Amino acid sequence: MSLTFEEARRRVDAYIGQFEEGYFPPLLMLARLTEETGEVARVIAHRNGKTPKPGEDAGDLELELADLLFVMICMANERGLNLERGFERMMEKIETRDADRWTRKEAGR
Repeated sequence: MSLTFEEARRRVDAYIGQFEEGYFPPLLMLARLTEETGEVARVIAHRNGKTPKPGEDAGDLELELADLLFVMICMANERGLNLERGFERMMEKIETRDADRWTRKEAGR
């Protein structure tokens, strides 16, 4: 399945649009983003040496990253921002600024 930024934006907006409360205020969304980032950190820690507490699920990194994406889309929607345009701008920045920052793989490897 392939999903564009615009399709994801519309789907999130349709979901949030069902509720009177609408999008959370920006600072609450930032708090949610921080909480979800903590969940990603917990899963990575569990997969890289930290033993989960008894009865604690090791977690699902794919789902936790998607939770982060959902909150980021909510933040962009609430502000009327275009994540696809932002992503393209960010890639242009790192593809030029960081073009020679790391050692490139040899062709054919």
